[in-house]
This record gives sequence, C-alpha cells and structure tokens, in this order.
Amino acid sequence: MAKKTTRKSQDDKRMKERDKATLAKIVALADTITEAAFKHGDISISIPTRSRANTIWNRKKRILEMGDNKASRELFNLNQAKQFMQTMLHSATIKELIEADKTSSLRSVFYKAKHTVAGTRENTFDTQEESDPILEDLEVTLGALREELHIFAENRGAMVGNITLIDKGDEIDCRRMGSGGYALPSIVEPDVIEFKKCEADFVLHVEKGTVWNRFNEDRFWEKNNCILTHGAGQPPRGCRRLLQRLNQELGLPIICLLDCDPWGHYIYSVIKQGSISLAFESSRLAIPEAKFLGIRAKDYRECDLSDAVKIDLKDNDIKRAKEIAAYPWFKENKAWQKEIQHMLDNGFKMEVESLITKDISYVTEVYVPERLKKRDWLD
Repeated sequence: MAKKTTRKSQDDKRMKERDKATLAKIVALADTITEAAFKHGDISISIPTRSRANTIWNRKKRILEMGDNKASRELFNLNQAKQFMQTMLHSATIKELIEADKTSSLRSVFYKAKHTVAGTRENTFDTQEESDPILEDLEVTLGALREELHIFAENRGAMVGNITLIDKGDEIDCRRMGSGGYALPSIVEPDVIEFKKCEADFVLHVEKGTVWNRFNEDRFWEKNNCILTHGAGQPPRGCRRLLQRLNQELGLPIICLLDCDPWGHYIYSVIKQGSISLAFESSRLAIPEAKFLGIRAKDYRECDLSDAVKIDLKDNDIKRAKEIAAYPWFKENKAWQKEIQHMLDNGFKMEVESLITKDISYVTEVYVPERLKKRDWLD
C-alpha cells in the first residue's frame, strides 16, 4: 500500500511540475504580447508552420519531423486578426484549466470560447473545425503536448488481450473486457496508464471496429497470445500513442491489418512514420518498426476471391495512390512500390471484410495465422 502511495505521490509531483512549466510558457506568451503593446510595436505571435513544405523526412530515425519555418500571426492584420483572437481565447482557457487542476474536451473548449463579439454579428468561432487547429497551433508554439494543456479528445478505439493495465489507479484486465473491449482513452501517458502485466507476443491492430469484433468474438487474441486493437479507421492520437508505448516500452511488434486501398496505405503510413499535420509529435506517436500484414493486392488471386469483392478505383483513388507512392519512405521501398502498382494494375481496391466471402472466420482462422507464420508482411 505504501508503494502505491509513493508512486501516486511521484506521479502527482511530476504532473505539478509539468503544469507549472506549461503555465509559465503561457504567461511568457502573454508577457511578450503585452510588452509589444506597451511599446506600440507590432503585436504578433510566431507559430511553427504545420504544412508539408515544413515537414522533414528523417531517414535515420525513419519518422517525419517538423522543420524550422514559422509564420507570424498579427493582431493588426485583417486577414489574421480573428485567428490571433482565437489563439488568445484558447490560451486563457488553458491557463484556467491548469490553475483549476481540471481537464476539458476539445468540444467543450470550443464552446467555452465561442460567443458573439460585442457590438457585432461575428462569432469568435463558428465550428469546431476552426477551434481544433488553433489548439494544435498552441501545442507547437508552446512546445507542450495536448495533455499538458489539460485537453482531451473523444475516446475512440478499443483493446482486448493478454495485458493488465492500471488506469488512474483502477486495475483493468484486458482479458476480461467482454464484447466491447477496453475503450482507449485520449490521454494514455505513463502517469495515467501504467502497464502492470503483459504476456502477449505482439499487437494486431485492425482498421475498423467491425473487423475487430470478429477477432474478439473468435478470441483470436487468446489463441494467438496477442493484444488486439482498433482505432475506428484513422487511429486517433491516444490509440497511436498507446501502440507506440506497447512497442517501445514492452518491445511488442505492431502488426497492421488494413484495407487494400489508398486510405489503408495512408493509415499505415501515419502509424509507421507519423503525419504531416502532427509531425511535431512524431517522436511520441510514430512506430518505424510497424508491419503491414494485409489485405494485399495479391490476395484476390492467392485467396481465390470472387469478383464480388472488387471495388473499382475512382480517379481520386488513383490520384491518392500515386501521391502515397511518391512519399519518400514509400518511394525508396521496392516492395511498397510493387504493392501500390499491383493495386493500380488490378484497377480495384478491397476491404478486409471481403475475406468473409471465403468463410465467416476465414480472416481469423486462416488468413492472419498463415501470414504470421510465414512472416508475410510489408515493412
């Protein structure tokens, strides 16, 4: 009991130190703006540019990183004044959250800052799509992660398998999570999620909850001694961060089962190398060792699938596939160049669910076990 109390005290201390540092950064930002105002100078904020042009492919680390380019957000610029105001509003909310030692969702932060500017018909924010990028701007400007800003996103994704976690003091046995699994939280840092006992040999990450349900119902994780996760399509930060922690801290291989289409290839790219919009977080999200198990372009013939599984590639699919093939990490990989070209030559894409045309449990009992045994995957 004393050990648990000591651990909790250490976690609390780290959190308080982290909060103190984040608060100091926000105050420093405000001080810079105030000083410029008193000197009658240009009032602006310098924000790192989150764009493809400012994204660097680090070949040695095999991850995407943000470059050094920055943009100035000015108060007395009609094209930038609204975003400047939005940035200040969110900064004030973050300061309030830290001082109150409370957290808030992305949606709630949006609503807290949303109101009509006095004397006008102009809203500070119209949609959450305006709000979320401003918060990401603050992350890179302050050099602070979202959880350090006391903001969380909606839970998305699930996990089941041979691992026991401690979630804010509660012990979670992922072997006993029923049909729904353990819902992946938005914040999964060590001071929130602690790995207690893990017997799994690897993690199988599938694209969608529908596919995950089949694997869970068939108890694939039990028969193959693994952890089974999904991210409800494009995996959110919480899911990607947890996968990275499982890989780096526990040494578990991350094996991905995704659709054979440009979207599935992109999801794999994001899991493996990071994304352009979140390049500033690649060091804590990307998993360079992640593998792509399938579904593959060759599976139409190798698995003797019927024509019913074919989904014709549209012009946008073809365009996206060529863009992905041009990514440096795919462009230099012969196996991936062959895979993408094979899909284009087929002229159609396929979903993991297409394997059900063979048998309801073909994907769990035949396809994945055989691929794992042969180590037949793309890297």
